[in-house]
Amino acid sequence: MEHDRKMRIGIIATGWIAEKAAITINEMEECEAFAVASRRQETADAFAAKWGITRAYESYSELIADPDVDLVYVATPHSHHFDVTREAIMAGKPCLVEKAFMANAREASEIISLAKARGVFLAEAIWTRYQPAVGIVRRIIQEGRIGQPRLVTATLGYSMGEKPRIMRADFCGGALLDLGVYALNFVRMFCVNGDGKSTDIISIDGHCVKSVTGMDITEGITMVLADGVLANVQASAACVGDNIGVIAGTEGNIIIDNINNPQTITVNGPDRTFVETIHVPQQITGYEYQFLACRQALIDGLLEPREMPLAETLYIMRLMDNLRNKWGVRYPMDKN
Repeated sequence: MEHDRKMRIGIIATGWIAEKAAITINEMEECEAFAVASRRQETADAFAAKWGITRAYESYSELIADPDVDLVYVATPHSHHFDVTREAIMAGKPCLVEKAFMANAREASEIISLAKARGVFLAEAIWTRYQPAVGIVRRIIQEGRIGQPRLVTATLGYSMGEKPRIMRADFCGGALLDLGVYALNFVRMFCVNGDGKSTDIISIDGHCVKSVTGMDITEGITMVLADGVLANVQASAACVGDNIGVIAGTEGNIIIDNINNPQTITVNGPDRTFVETIHVPQQITGYEYQFLACRQALIDGLLEPREMPLAETLYIMRLMDNLRNKWGVRYPMDKN
C-alpha cells in the first residue's frame, strides 16, 4: 500500500461496533470508511447514508470482492467471525477482525495458518493493545519506577442485561470472550521481560458464576507468571465494575483508570505516596490506533501488526479455551 494515500476500509456488519468504527474513521486523515456490507441492502444503505460511506452492499461477499477495498474490518459478533474472515483471506483481502478473534483456538489457528499460507495480512482488533497507554506504562515499569512488579489486579464489569451475545451459546456468550479478554490482555501487555515479550503464564485457574443459559456471567481468574508475578483479574457482564487496573511493585504502583480504554495513569511511590498522573493523548474514540497500526503494517509489507502479533492472539484464545473447559462453558463451534 502507498504511504501517501488513505486506506479504504470496508466495514462488515452494521451494529454498534461498526458505528463506532465509522465515527472514528470519519475523523481520520489517513483512512476512509469506504464501504459497508449488511445482510440486507436497505440496512447497508441506511448505514452508508448516516456515515457518508461511498458503497453499500447487501452481502459480505460483494464487499470482499470490491477491488477498491484495502482492508476488511470484521465487526460481526465473534460467533460469526470465522466464515467471513476465511472468505476474505481466500480472496486475498487484508483483514482486521474484532475481538474476541474467533470462537475458540481451533478456529483461530485455522484462520491464522490460512492467512500465513496465502500471504494475507491479518490482525485482531483488540483496541487496547494499540493505544498509547501501552508504551507509557511499559516505559514506567522498564525505568524501574515501581521496582519489581509482583502483583497485577484488573476488573472489567458492565451490567449488560440479557443481550443475546451474552446469554446465548450460539453467539459465543458469556463475559470471557466479551470482557475477560481485555483483562487477560492487560496482564499480557504489561507483564513483559527485558526483550518486550510477555512473560510466560505457568499456571492459570478460575471460577465463574453462570447465567441461567449456562454462560459464564461473572468470573475471577488467577495466573502465576514465570517471573514471580501473581495476577488476579475479574470480569462480569452482570455488574458495574470499577474497571481499574493496578500493577503493584516493590517500590510503588501504577493505577490505570480504565483497562478498557485508559485515560489516566497514576504513579505512586513507597507507602502509596502520589508521584504523578499522566494523561494519555487526546483521542477520537481510541479505535483509531488499530486502524493506523494496520495501515502502517500494510505500508511496510507486513502480514500482521507489530502491536498485536498473531501468536499472541492465538495464545489468548488458548487461555480462554482452557478456562471454558474448566467451567463447562461450551459453544456449538467447539468440538470434542
